[in-house]
Amino acid sequence: MNEILNMQDICKSYFIGEEEIKVLQNVVLTMHQGDFLSVLGPSGSGKSTLMNIIGCLDIPDSGRYLLTGHDVSNLDETELARIRNKEIGFVFQSFYLLPRLSALQNVELPLVYSGLPPSERRKRAAQMLSRVGLGDKMRNLPNQLSGGQQQRVAIARALVTNPSLLLADEPTGALDQATGQQIIHLFEELNRDGKTIIIITHDCNIAAHACRVVHILDGRLTEKELIPDAAGKH
Repeated sequence: MNEILNMQDICKSYFIGEEEIKVLQNVVLTMHQGDFLSVLGPSGSGKSTLMNIIGCLDIPDSGRYLLTGHDVSNLDETELARIRNKEIGFVFQSFYLLPRLSALQNVELPLVYSGLPPSERRKRAAQMLSRVGLGDKMRNLPNQLSGGQQQRVAIARALVTNPSLLLADEPTGALDQATGQQIIHLFEELNRDGKTIIIITHDCNIAAHACRVVHILDGRLTEKELIPDAAGKH
């Protein structure tokens, strides 16, 4: 299996006045192609900072971070943006769809700067919408879609560039429980198709659907074996 992510001794601190707040402490994490990982932790545990570093939205103070073999620990913002756009698909709690664009146009957006002709962009976007079960909603505007459908559009948008890693931050946080379960089942399907996925969450029930769960507390990671059939899928 190809190694997708390798973090060694990642540390990150912030200062409030002269006081140093250690947010991440000697984080070690490795993932391979096809892994499905949940990072589980309460508010203030460091999981958002970890997500930002994994997603190349921030850099660590120390340690080494390899993403698909590239050392991204000390890249500048331009280089981080290039890696981010190529290697990572983001899914957030808020869907961040542009309200005046159709579902198809929203999914097509990440491809606009890729140099692909418009016909190819539309083809890929349509394929991704069909993959997430929205083949009949391509012309709908976001306000014509339910919350679960909007999140599916956001997932299709994250997948359309064929990233190495799908990074989801509380992807069910804005949804009711039944709709949230549908979205988690979609992530399971994508993982069975070979997608490498990280879900950042505070919800034990959501985390249990992953194949691996790492707990973060006070900026430190611990990993425990998942109980078989805990989520009805292992």
